[in-house]
Amino acid sequence: MAINLQKGQTIDLRKEEFDLSKVTVGLGWHVKEVKKGFLGNLLGAKEADYDLDAIAFLLDDQDKVRNLGTNLVGSDVVFFNSKKHPSGTVWSSGDNLVGGTGASDDEQIVCLLTKVPQQYAKLLFIVSIYKGKEKGQNFGGVDNAYIRAVDAKGKEMARFDLSSEPSFANKRSVVFAELYRNGDAWKFRALGNAEETDAFVEILKRYI
Repeated sequence: MAINLQKGQTIDLRKEEFDLSKVTVGLGWHVKEVKKGFLGNLLGAKEADYDLDAIAFLLDDQDKVRNLGTNLVGSDVVFFNSKKHPSGTVWSSGDNLVGGTGASDDEQIVCLLTKVPQQYAKLLFIVSIYKGKEKGQNFGGVDNAYIRAVDAKGKEMARFDLSSEPSFANKRSVVFAELYRNGDAWKFRALGNAEETDAFVEILKRYI
């Protein structure tokens, strides 16, 4: 059974318990239904579609992103314009099901943890609402937001649910969680740090 983490809580991803040859970090959310008078009650009207993007930063042991590529393409940032890290060990798989769990993630980032080059000490995961400010959108319009880590055999190791966090109501980005080295092992930490910006590059500036 997966461990349901609270903000700031950490779990050891032990090789003897989990198959860490491939770890999928899945993000999920639903757009809230909004009631707009009589017709809204009948039709179960929803907010306009939210375009949430999953991003990963690969950091060194100084918490820095060293390779910025060309306009972040080919860099140590995995995002919608650069979906696979140059090492081939971290990539975005988009809207796919996580094998073996029977549940759907809206965005996934796949990590071959046992092959991530030693120079990278941490993977940081962010989700941002694309053009959230322009569209007047924020996490107040999102339900059932979560991040989870699933091993190569489809076993859910840890889950962090964000839907009960009222502090996210007016925010457009969240630093969800991190995977980081602890000697020869890896740990998963739930962060849940909300940001007003809808541009992950603003968050990236702290790590360069």
